Amino acid sequence: MRIDKYLWCIRLAKTRSIASKLCDAGKVKISGVEAKPSKEIKLNEQFELRDIPIWRSYKCINIPKSRVGAKLVSEYVEQTTSDEDLEQIRLVQEMNRQNKFQGIVGRPTKKTRRNLDKFRDIE
Repeated sequence: MRIDKYLWCIRLAKTRSIASKLCDAGKVKISGVEAKPSKEIKLNEQFELRDIPIWRSYKCINIPKSRVGAKLVSEYVEQTTSDEDLEQIRLVQEMNRQNKFQGIVGRPTKKTRRNLDKFRDIE
């Protein structure tokens, strides 16, 4: 089965076109090699999916005939990501949640930057 279709079938990508774009962007590796959307995935093959700041590792257990329900995903794929990596992503998500709660949402706007510059000049 094609990797883009497989990612969609096991619900790692919301749509097949998103799965294809992940492959084109170099965010999918099969056995350590970047995969094109048409690359075939085989049973017991390891693949990785980029989830900033880590690579999530998975093992293909079975190939589905079509998209599977959320409860059945564990019959087709097994996550093999290390506990340290999972902890790292949890910390990043917690930090982002705290920043959002404090009102920090990415880069400041032009108006905010002007106000910051004005504030720095006063001191």
